[in-house]
Amino acid sequence: MDERKGSLNAGSAAKAGISFGSALAMVISYTTWHSVGWAIVHGLMSWVYVIYFVLKY
Repeated sequence: MDERKGSLNAGSAAKAGISFGSALAMVISYTTWHSVGWAIVHGLMSWVYVIYFVLKY
């Protein structure tokens, strides 16, 4: 049996980080601006918006 079957490899870990960053950016954006449009835009920007938000506010 392969012991590493349940572990994340580099590709899936990066994909999970990008997904989490997008979700986090969208939640922050929606709670701040109350706009689905801005939430989508900021979700596409992902971690860039999250870091901007942390530094700005």
